[in-house]
Amino acid sequence: MKKLVLYILLLAAPFAVHAQFDKLKDSVVQLYGVIMTADSLKAIPMVTVVVKGRNQGTYSNEQGVFSIVVLKGDVVEFSSVGYKPVVVTIPDTMTGNQYSVVQLMVQDAQYLPATVIRARPTREQFERDFVNTPVPDDDIEIARQNNDAAKRRMLARSLPANAGEAAATYLRQSSQKYYYQGQAPPMNIFNPVAWADFIQAWKRGDFRNNN
Repeated sequence: MKKLVLYILLLAAPFAVHAQFDKLKDSVVQLYGVIMTADSLKAIPMVTVVVKGRNQGTYSNEQGVFSIVVLKGDVVEFSSVGYKPVVVTIPDTMTGNQYSVVQLMVQDAQYLPATVIRARPTREQFERDFVNTPVPDDDIEIARQNNDAAKRRMLARSLPANAGEAAATYLRQSSQKYYYQGQAPPMNIFNPVAWADFIQAWKRGDFRNNN
């Protein structure tokens, strides 16, 4: 019984392979045609013809003629610089293995930014602009500016306090609060030491707006 089944399978294998080959052969289509402009019907050379989804494509020749092998149901895209791309779908219900198209493409206008053309500057104008052109600071000059005393004070005021500084500030404020518990704290406006510190800070530029 097993030999009979094996014998039937061996006999049916060539027919199955032949059927698959006929099906594949029937799905292959020779796509050809000519690509022209839509307004003047002039041939467009070097148009890219690509089958989307597969690494397959070709170009049109100097007369705009192209030819490529595709499958039924494929999506073919025509693209060229200066023209809007066009997509064509090969019908999967067509009969035969040849499909011809006369593909028209519309020009795609691209507006470039305006270009201002000026006359060549004179020697005096070039020397004037060369001397007055600001030169950006190098790394050494930037480091020197960052090490300036006023710049370091400004950066120190903008940095957030770390854990130790925050704890010291909190303890100092708590000590000041509990020291004057039950009585009004003194007004620093009448404190000559506070006025001296204020004047020194004013001279150093601590209150200067660096923005």
